Amino acid sequence: MQIAQIRERLRQAGAAPIHERHVLRQWVQGAAQTRKRNPEDFLPRSLREALPALQADLAALAALRSVHPSEDGSERLLLGLRDGQTIESVLLPREGLCVSTQVGCAVGCVFCMTGRTGLIRQIGSAEIVAQVVLARQRRPVRKVVFMGMGEPAHNLDAVLEAIELLGTGGAIGHKNLVFSTVGDPRVFERLPRGPVKPALALSLHTTDAALREQLLPRAPRMAPQELVALGEDYARRTGYPIQYQWTLLDGINDSPAELDGIVRLLRGRYAVLNLIPYNAVDDLPFRRPSWERARAIARDLHGRGVLTKLRQSAGQDVEGGCGQLRARAARLKAAATPPPRS
Repeated sequence: MQIAQIRERLRQAGAAPIHERHVLRQWVQGAAQTRKRNPEDFLPRSLREALPALQADLAALAALRSVHPSEDGSERLLLGLRDGQTIESVLLPREGLCVSTQVGCAVGCVFCMTGRTGLIRQIGSAEIVAQVVLARQRRPVRKVVFMGMGEPAHNLDAVLEAIELLGTGGAIGHKNLVFSTVGDPRVFERLPRGPVKPALALSLHTTDAALREQLLPRAPRMAPQELVALGEDYARRTGYPIQYQWTLLDGINDSPAELDGIVRLLRGRYAVLNLIPYNAVDDLPFRRPSWERARAIARDLHGRGVLTKLRQSAGQDVEGGCGQLRARAARLKAAATPPPRS
C-alpha cells in the first residue's frame, strides 16, 4: 500500500485536506499523542464511518513477529507483512529507528546477508511508515534512518513519499530523516527538490574504485571521488553534514593505503565518517577487526583532519546484522515444513 492510496480513500470518504492531515498525523504519531478534540466535533460523518475499516487495514500492514534485544540498548524487530514476507527494523539507542525499504536487495554487497537473497519485492510507502508506527508502540522515535534491508534509491518514489509524511506529520525533524544509499545519480537529482530534504548517508566502504566494484558489484559505477563531490554539494545545499558509511572489514579496507585515501578524499569536507566494525555473517569470509584496531584507525583519521566516529553495529551480540533475522526465520520455517508426499 502507498500513502497516495490512503489519501485517495480519505478523499473518497469525504475528507477535506485538513481532515486528511489530521488522520495521517494521528496514524503516524499515535492516537494518544494527537487526539486533542473529539472526532465527532471535527470529522465529517462519512469519514468517521469509513475510518474503522481504514484503521484495520493500516494496522495489518506490518505485524511484530519477534523481538531481539541487545546489550547495547537496541532491539532488532522481525516484522511480517500482509503477503507473508518478512523484513527487519532496528530500534536504536537515543530514540532512533532503522527501517527497511525493500524485501531483499539488488545491490549484492558481498559482505551483507540481505545482498545474498537478491530483490524479492518493493516495500510500499505505507509499509515503510508502518514500521515507524509499530516501533513507536514500544518506545519514542525521533530519528528514522533508511538503512535497513534494501537500497532506498531503488525504491525512490515510495521512500520519498514516506519521508515527506514523516517530516510533515510525523513530528520528526528533517535532519533526523537519514537517506542511506550506495550512490545513484537519481538521489542527487530528486532529494534537493522535495519539500522534506533528508540528511544523506553514502556507503563508501573504500577509496579504491576497483575494490568498490568487487564489494558492491551492482552499485552504480561511480568513482569514490565523484560520489564525494556529489555528497559535498548536497551537504552544502541542505546545511547537514554528509555521512559516509565505512564498514570495517579486517584485512580488506583497513590498510594504511586506505587510510591515506580517506584523508585525501575527506579532509576539509563538510562530512562525518562513520566507521562501523563489520557484523559477522555465517558462511561469509569477512571478519571485523578488533575494537582496539578500529579505535586506533578512528584516532588516526581524526588526528589527520577527518571528523570520524566509531560506531558499534547494533545487535552484534544477537547476530542481528542486516538480513540475519530474516534469514534465520526462513531457515526455521523451512526446517519445520514437512517434505512433500511422494
